Amino acid sequence: MADIDRSLVRALPLFNKLSDAELDRLLASATMRRVGMGEAVFEQGQKADRFFLLLHGRLKVTQVTADGQQIIVRMVHPGDIFGFAKALQRDDYPGTPTASAESVVICWPTEVWGLFVEQNPHLAVNAMQTIGQRLQEAHTRIREMATEEVERRVAHAVLRLVEQAGKTEGTGIRIDFQISRQDIAEMTGTTLHTVSRILSAWEAKGLVEGGRQKLLVRDTAGLQILAEGQAD
Repeated sequence: MADIDRSLVRALPLFNKLSDAELDRLLASATMRRVGMGEAVFEQGQKADRFFLLLHGRLKVTQVTADGQQIIVRMVHPGDIFGFAKALQRDDYPGTPTASAESVVICWPTEVWGLFVEQNPHLAVNAMQTIGQRLQEAHTRIREMATEEVERRVAHAVLRLVEQAGKTEGTGIRIDFQISRQDIAEMTGTTLHTVSRILSAWEAKGLVEGGRQKLLVRDTAGLQILAEGQAD
């Protein structure tokens, strides 16, 4: 397989402080893979023999609970590393990342994780910051699910998507990948019926505009009020 051109990753925050030589050394053990929409990069419980960086596209990471319920635990955005089970002291992957759009990932063998961070202190700091951000987001979502009404949880989830993947359009902010009502239900620990009812009510109020696998947020301030529990 041909070497990966450093220009593909040079602009990513994770790598922008590395020298050309450091970047070339890092990419020497990497391979690139295209992931079709709906395809899983790996499966929950599979032996963790690689870790990954999302170069292009979007992934949703799902987990199946002991009682068989599927939940979305995070979204993976371009520039994010994922599948670093070794850093979490695990031998298997805790979730399944599935492409929500045509995606491209770069992957490294798990055994190079130690060198990956030891030889590149800046990279190690960024990786730990990424893990910390994911844990903080997970704790926030757990708190929301334990203490908040469903509409507030859905508002928080949509606002996170706006922050992470929002693109401004003439009448609002478009979530920049396909997102279904079932996806939002799995993000917030509720049912498709409940999410459909909430989004339909929001559409009637002019807060959002829905479509097949699409979501346009027309009033982020109004959603923020709902998320904070300040609505009448």
